[in-house]
Amino acid sequence: MKSRYGTPWSREELILAFELYCRIPFQKTKTNNPEVQELAAALGRTPASVARKLGNLGASDPRLREQKIAGLTHASKLDRAIWNEFSQDWNGLVWEASKLRSSMKNMKKGHSAALTEPSGPSEVARTVMQRVHQAFFRSAVLSSYDHRCCVTGLAIPECLIASHIVPWHQDEKHRADPTNGLCLSATFDRLFDAGLMAITDELIVSFASGLIKTNEKCAIEQIWPYSGKSIILPRRFMPSLERLRWHRENVFRG
Repeated sequence: MKSRYGTPWSREELILAFELYCRIPFQKTKTNNPEVQELAAALGRTPASVARKLGNLGASDPRLREQKIAGLTHASKLDRAIWNEFSQDWNGLVWEASKLRSSMKNMKKGHSAALTEPSGPSEVARTVMQRVHQAFFRSAVLSSYDHRCCVTGLAIPECLIASHIVPWHQDEKHRADPTNGLCLSATFDRLFDAGLMAITDELIVSFASGLIKTNEKCAIEQIWPYSGKSIILPRRFMPSLERLRWHRENVFRG
């Protein structure tokens, strides 16, 4: 496919670029990243062009600014518009990107059928939507925390869970929103879901009094030491204080 270097980016291309930006660590938005190369090939652009665009999108990232990490300059109005639109509509971002990828694959195969958004109460529709959103949510949350549990620092991918702060079945609007997530190891994910652990507005780990009072040896040795400790902050997508507060008020047994 002929390279489109220098060609202005369309809205559809930027949606795919932003979705990728959210799924991979900012430090890996480089030309040698296979996912950058894959998107470049799909768009008929060079990996360098895609990497630059990811850097342009980083210029609108508030979390990067807090860490004094600057994205590339020369971000366009459309870059900023895409960021502003879809950082308020994560479900829309995930589904639009999914439809675009499906459409491109069908075009390559010579098919005209594109992915259409499931509608109605069918189990198939719910399953498709859930799978698409969960895949994005997990990638975005884990990459934000550098694939480490935000409580313990454990960095074994098989042990990590992208945990929803407000369960997605209670807040479907934010089911794909990475600010509604924490990267937790399996044990601490269960503690959080069971209301035995919470995160304060100061991003401090707090355990329920019943757990703190237990004489269970493993809890004393492996859980108690993290009481009152700050979580490991994500490089992007800080957890929503509003949703952490909801969890403390509605789930936490403190």
